[in-house]
Amino acid sequence: MIKIQDKKIARAERHKHIRRTLSGTTERPRLAVFRSNKNISAQIIDDTKGITLVSSSSFEKENKFANGSNVEAAKLVGKTLAERALKAGITEVVFDRAGFLYHGRVQALADAAREAGLKF
Repeated sequence: MIKIQDKKIARAERHKHIRRTLSGTTERPRLAVFRSNKNISAQIIDDTKGITLVSSSSFEKENKFANGSNVEAAKLVGKTLAERALKAGITEVVFDRAGFLYHGRVQALADAAREAGLKF
């Protein structure tokens, strides 16, 4: 039990360090990723206004998976997010991995968003 708490605290500390230097602007908003054991979600945020511009997740109706926590689900979320962002006029973002390792599902989401047209 203590080990799980330590992991959560360590991720929160990493995220705090990342957010000190990383911020989304109107010209270049922040792409924030959240990964849980069952799902993955991402949103594009304008930190100057404090609003979410575009979002996508593996638990949306059109993205229903038997397993929303695999690499294929992350790829679909990244592709969907990039398509919605381009439709909203967003082409460049700053990637915020939120303290998660850039590996596996987080990396698959980022690669799919890049392939679909987002620049970061």
